[in-house]
Amino acid sequence: MNDGHGAAERVARGVPVHEALDTTSPADWVTLDSGVRQLAPGAAALLPTRNELRHLPAGVPSPAAASRIALALCHPNGRVRLAALERAAGAAVLRPLLVVRCADWVAPVSHRARELLAEVSGRRLVPLAGLILFLARRERGGSARELLDRALREGPGTDVVDLLTSGDRAVRRLAHRVAVDRRLLTSAELARTAAASDDIRVQTLCAEAALATMGDADVDDVLDPLLSARSPQVRSAGVTGLRRAGRHGEAVAFLADRARVVRACARYVLRQVGTDPLPLYREWCADPAEQPAAAAGLGECGTGEDAETLWGLTAHPVSAVRARAVAGLRALDAVRPDRIRPLLDDPAAPVVRAACLALRPYAAGLERDWLLARTAPEVPAPTRLAARRLVVAQDRARTRGLRPAR
Repeated sequence: MNDGHGAAERVARGVPVHEALDTTSPADWVTLDSGVRQLAPGAAALLPTRNELRHLPAGVPSPAAASRIALALCHPNGRVRLAALERAAGAAVLRPLLVVRCADWVAPVSHRARELLAEVSGRRLVPLAGLILFLARRERGGSARELLDRALREGPGTDVVDLLTSGDRAVRRLAHRVAVDRRLLTSAELARTAAASDDIRVQTLCAEAALATMGDADVDDVLDPLLSARSPQVRSAGVTGLRRAGRHGEAVAFLADRARVVRACARYVLRQVGTDPLPLYREWCADPAEQPAAAAGLGECGTGEDAETLWGLTAHPVSAVRARAVAGLRALDAVRPDRIRPLLDDPAAPVVRAACLALRPYAAGLERDWLLARTAPEVPAPTRLAARRLVVAQDRARTRGLRPAR
């Protein structure tokens, strides 16, 4: 619910903590902490005192007592917060506020909170992972993170595995790092994780670990998911893995991959066995309709004599080929603004975007009226947006006093 002030008032008026806020949300605990200190004068009068804390029944607190202790743990007065710490360690519902107090700005409070948190068993820290990592960004939040890291590295592996699918990205990343370090996942599982994840850090971590631990018996189980992944970073790792597996020839299929990084890896793998990819690109560019990215690959490894081939492809009937041909000309450093300009009016948005990128270094020399005419409302949106970007680039270039590129 992320409403610290409202949650603070609810707790102050006797609502149990688990009803006043979403206890699974790190942000809710942090906003409760700040919300208590921002209570209106009328509600602030409801906050507990140290004397009240001393008279609370011993043992695990009741829901009503837990609410009072929670308020005390967030109290504006550091002495009250310090007194409340002794009552928080044994109550699971209050343990998140013990984590919050580890990052307290009052040294005696943060020091005692760390001592008490260190006494909490590792398995009981795991459910607090999201909050601990949320607070780790604070100046004094590192100590709780160290305790969590130790618990994950020294505790049961099942605790780590359970966190791999956490809804908290920071928790997932830490869990995957620990899982890799502890070798809790097989190379095949790591490869499948890399292919399925939408987090680039997890993708990279797991793909590299999968290749590092790949054995002769599980080459297919590792490479197949990597090579078929949607992520370019994961596919490129799989292509690089072909070299280690001695399957260099399979890299040919990735020379015309849609991602530049994958194409570069494929060329590298083939060159390790003496295969020059340039003749293949030249052959494919005779008619790249089935492999549009071959035009980009030709520009990436071609020579000046390949420029005319690419210029010819800028008029190809397949829009993907036209767009890749422009990208190839950029890679070959063979852009000529006068020949690229007409492509800003291309009916295909990818071609217009490619033309805009190619023209940006030459923006200072483009005709202002020609650009402004393409910002009119009746102009197709891709061309209109590209023209606006080039006008901005032109203004910046002229402000810096740059001469038109030739």
